[in-house]
Amino acid sequence: MQLRADSLDQHLSKGLSALYVITSDEHLLAMEAADKIRKAARGQGFSEREVLTVERSFKWGALLAANQSQSLFGDRKLIELRIPSGKPGKDGAQALQEYIAHLSPDNLTLISLPKLDWATQKAAWVTALQQAAVYIDIPLVERTQLPVWLQQRLAMQQQSADRQSLEFIADRVEGNLLAAHQEIQKLALLYPSGKLSFEQVHDAVLNVARYDVFKLNEAMLSGDVSRLVRMLEGLKGEGEALPLVLWAVAEEIRTLLRIKSGLVQGKPLPVLLKENRIWGPRERLVEPALRRVQLAVLREALQEAAQIDKMVKGLRAKAFAGDPWDALLQLGLKVARAR
Repeated sequence: MQLRADSLDQHLSKGLSALYVITSDEHLLAMEAADKIRKAARGQGFSEREVLTVERSFKWGALLAANQSQSLFGDRKLIELRIPSGKPGKDGAQALQEYIAHLSPDNLTLISLPKLDWATQKAAWVTALQQAAVYIDIPLVERTQLPVWLQQRLAMQQQSADRQSLEFIADRVEGNLLAAHQEIQKLALLYPSGKLSFEQVHDAVLNVARYDVFKLNEAMLSGDVSRLVRMLEGLKGEGEALPLVLWAVAEEIRTLLRIKSGLVQGKPLPVLLKENRIWGPRERLVEPALRRVQLAVLREALQEAAQIDKMVKGLRAKAFAGDPWDALLQLGLKVARAR
């Protein structure tokens, strides 16, 4: 049974299932969902709790033993299985399927997984979990969704803020939802219920962003210049490896160039997107970028990326001088500002 995270409260109010699975890379939301299940379990008499974490030396027999063992006091038990890698291996896959087939009525099981990749989602053990469990797949809160999420969190503590304030908070906590949660809680401690002014938000919120090198391409594709500049400065300040950042940008440019060249040759866009493994949210970013950026600009950008690579390696680049981070910024701006 697939269940949205925002429907969990309603589900739990009607009773508990024997097996729950939470899969997400959004650690705050996964933690909150797990806490709700734990609270409901305690309320239903599951007073004993056993936590198993799958590490390299983990023995899968421990899971089967936990399901079969009885409490000395006859208490009902919550069994938590955490698989941080999302890869149980061959033995784990078999053990999970066996476990599902012999669930004890005296136990409630909560399995925590990271966001599973496309190939893993097709595995037999995942299919078995989806069929047997209440399966809660919590997506990431993307940057475009963050202001609405922040407003919802403020409303939970009887506060609100205008769009400018929400965007300000979003800029400061990008990529760090736990920090966003903490900043919202801090606003509740500092100010009373009601609408917050921009000045109040500005004075209270710290710059706690954690930038993701692979999110940088979103800013470049969407033409969001201010976000692009802010993220590059953040990555540089955090000590991110310049070769990795350059590779991510260059790969995006190379992909755009392949697709743009294919369009010029008359190939259908859907076919080109599929060939380049572009779908979902990224597809919605790539299509407008392809309309905006000319083929010649992409060719020039790829040549510039090669020159920056020489700068990073300490080789002389005729067309460039100075800081390679600055050169990388100009490269990103070339694509972001293209019209």
